[in-house]
Amino acid sequence: MKINRPENDYINRNVMEVLVSEEIDRQINRLPSNIKKFINPIEVATYALNRLPALYASSQQGFNKQKLKGRSEHSVQITQQVRKGFAAIQKDLLRSSTPLVAEIERDINEDIKEAKEALRELAEYLPEKDLSWKNIVKLVKPLLAELQEQDQAEINAKKVRSKSSMMWEDSIHKK
Repeated sequence: MKINRPENDYINRNVMEVLVSEEIDRQINRLPSNIKKFINPIEVATYALNRLPALYASSQQGFNKQKLKGRSEHSVQITQQVRKGFAAIQKDLLRSSTPLVAEIERDINEDIKEAKEALRELAEYLPEKDLSWKNIVKLVKPLLAELQEQDQAEINAKKVRSKSSMMWEDSIHKK
């Protein structure tokens, strides 16, 4: 969990999550491969963690202490709850669920979608339709340079026209 304070980048962490994850890895390695593919370790962890005490730490020393405490006082309970978690999620293999995604991941995924759409839209306007993030600068830079040169030429042409029209007004050929 991250506390939103600008001056504080410290975090706290539930050590029980680490211990449960280690136990899930141990138990999942014992399963036959045809069963492993139907196991969602996140669901097993969620099941077990909801039935185990939290062991939070905010420092490395505290983390190490909590880890020792968790192993010494709760190892049997962790093993049992993880085993029950495997059984619980295997009972309902046809159940579907939509996994939670971290907010940062969701934001990144949205940004990636928007960037892909912008790239696709930009490709419609360029002569080279094979546009990618790797070649975008190589394709767009010459076009922008050409537009800049055209703009400069147009500005210079306007200056020449305005000077020549002033000269015409001052000339003796004016009626």
